[in-house]
Amino acid sequence: MTMEFKKKLALLSGTVGVEDAEKLLEWLQTKPAARVDLSACTHIHPANIQVLLAAGTTVSAWPADADLARWLQSALVSNK
Repeated sequence: MTMEFKKKLALLSGTVGVEDAEKLLEWLQTKPAARVDLSACTHIHPANIQVLLAAGTTVSAWPADADLARWLQSALVSNK
Protein backbone atom coordinates (compact mmCIF):
# COMPACT_ATOMS: atom_id res chain seq x y z
CA MET A 1 0.00 0.00 0.00
CA THR A 2 1.46 3.36 -1.00
CA MET A 3 -0.94 5.47 1.07
CA GLU A 4 -2.32 5.03 4.55
CA PHE A 5 -4.71 7.55 6.05
CA LYS A 6 -4.87 8.32 9.76
CA LYS A 7 -7.16 10.93 11.36
CA LYS A 8 -5.28 13.94 9.99
CA LEU A 9 -2.14 12.38 8.54
CA ALA A 10 -1.51 10.74 5.19
CA LEU A 11 1.45 8.35 5.15
CA LEU A 12 2.88 7.99 1.65
CA SER A 13 5.38 5.21 1.09
CA GLY A 14 7.28 3.53 -1.71
CA THR A 15 6.28 4.61 -5.19
CA VAL A 16 3.24 6.87 -5.14
CA GLY A 17 1.87 6.64 -8.67
CA VAL A 18 -0.51 8.63 -10.80
CA GLU A 19 -3.36 6.28 -9.86
CA ASP A 20 -3.04 7.48 -6.22
CA ALA A 21 -3.63 11.17 -6.97
CA GLU A 22 -7.42 11.07 -7.08
CA LYS A 23 -7.66 9.16 -3.79
CA LEU A 24 -5.24 11.59 -2.14
CA LEU A 25 -7.20 14.58 -3.43
CA GLU A 26 -10.52 13.19 -2.21
CA TRP A 27 -9.09 12.55 1.25
CA LEU A 28 -7.45 15.98 1.51
CA GLN A 29 -10.71 17.67 0.51
CA THR A 30 -12.34 16.20 3.61
CA LYS A 31 -9.36 17.03 5.87
CA PRO A 32 -8.35 20.67 5.28
CA ALA A 33 -5.88 20.68 8.20
CA ALA A 34 -4.26 17.37 7.25
CA ARG A 35 -0.54 16.80 7.02
CA VAL A 36 1.46 14.37 4.92
CA ASP A 37 4.37 12.16 5.96
CA LEU A 38 6.72 11.39 3.07
CA SER A 39 9.48 9.76 5.10
CA ALA A 40 9.00 6.34 3.48
CA CYS A 41 8.32 7.70 -0.02
CA THR A 42 10.87 6.71 -2.68
CA HIS A 43 9.13 8.18 -5.75
CA ILE A 44 6.11 10.44 -6.18
CA HIS A 45 4.31 11.08 -9.45
CA PRO A 46 3.93 14.80 -10.31
CA ALA A 47 0.12 14.47 -10.17
CA ASN A 48 0.41 13.88 -6.43
CA ILE A 49 2.70 16.88 -6.05
CA GLN A 50 0.06 18.99 -7.80
CA VAL A 51 -2.55 17.70 -5.35
CA LEU A 52 -0.34 18.62 -2.39
CA LEU A 53 0.31 22.08 -3.85
CA ALA A 54 -3.36 22.74 -4.61
CA ALA A 55 -4.42 21.64 -1.14
CA GLY A 56 -1.65 23.62 0.57
CA THR A 57 -0.78 20.52 2.56
CA THR A 58 1.87 20.69 5.29
CA VAL A 59 4.62 18.08 5.08
CA SER A 60 5.35 16.66 8.53
CA ALA A 61 8.27 14.44 7.40
CA TRP A 62 10.37 14.54 4.23
CA PRO A 63 11.67 11.49 2.34
CA ALA A 64 14.72 9.71 3.73
CA ASP A 65 16.38 10.02 0.31
CA ALA A 66 18.19 13.36 0.51
CA ASP A 67 17.93 14.13 -3.21
CA LEU A 68 14.20 13.46 -3.31
CA ALA A 69 13.68 15.45 -0.12
CA ARG A 70 15.57 18.45 -1.52
CA TRP A 71 13.65 18.32 -4.78
CA LEU A 72 10.28 18.09 -3.04
CA GLN A 73 11.17 20.85 -0.58
CA SER A 74 12.05 23.17 -3.44
CA ALA A 75 8.69 22.41 -5.07
CA LEU A 76 6.44 22.38 -2.02
CA VAL A 77 7.97 24.82 0.45
CA SER A 78 8.79 27.71 -1.88
CA ASN A 79 5.18 27.88 -2.99
CA LYS A 80 3.67 28.55 0.44
